[in-house]
Amino acid sequence: MSFFKIAALTAIALTLGACQSLFQPSLKAPLNVKGDASEQIKPGCNDPDCPLVNIDTVHFPDEPQLDAAVERALLQMARTSPDAPLPASLKVYREQFLASAESRHSSYLQAKVREQHDGLVIVELASYLDDGDAHGMPGRGFITWSRQDHKALSLQDMLLPGQEETFWKLAKVAHNNWQIGNRLDQDFIASWPFRKTPNVTLASDGVILKYNVTTIAPYAMGLIEMNIPYQRLNGVLRPELFPGRS
Repeated sequence: MSFFKIAALTAIALTLGACQSLFQPSLKAPLNVKGDASEQIKPGCNDPDCPLVNIDTVHFPDEPQLDAAVERALLQMARTSPDAPLPASLKVYREQFLASAESRHSSYLQAKVREQHDGLVIVELASYLDDGDAHGMPGRGFITWSRQDHKALSLQDMLLPGQEETFWKLAKVAHNNWQIGNRLDQDFIASWPFRKTPNVTLASDGVILKYNVTTIAPYAMGLIEMNIPYQRLNGVLRPELFPGRS
């Protein structure tokens, strides 16, 4: 093969490589996010306490798998019992809720992007279900989405093998620090012991644990959030998940 043919083929290969890199999304650039908010009351209702559904969510045009994960998570938070079947969509949920809801009943569902860093999208989920009693029931959750793997990371995905017990010991230390910081007395500490939470995510400044009401404190203290600094998680968290190491 002549020198000129080799040079031509090399130029074509370099051009194709450059084109491919242009069309591959960079994990350093934030994922495109679009808001979608709506509120609807029960059709035909003119009462001041009409049932309503308020949904404030986000969509990811370039990551349809995350779109589906957010919708499913919100539908799970809207369930009033763990074994209740999930509606096919948020639209179906809204229709079903309004068709059967009584006066003063309402449902608020929200998904928002808390932050994006190191190829991760942290989606915070919130719910508030009000059945007309003195106070409704708030809920919180997280989706820790890996753009590289196109999936939500579970706690097992975040930790090195065999390190879950160590992780929860570190979480208990964070819980003790929270108790001390709030100057809680011995009666409170005895009545509200440490518990695990499913709401764990990888924020840029530490691993966040979020507790729903009445889990480790009375309803009046609201939703409690604790932080485990990354420097305490060496040998526990997968190395590639530390900020700046991906």
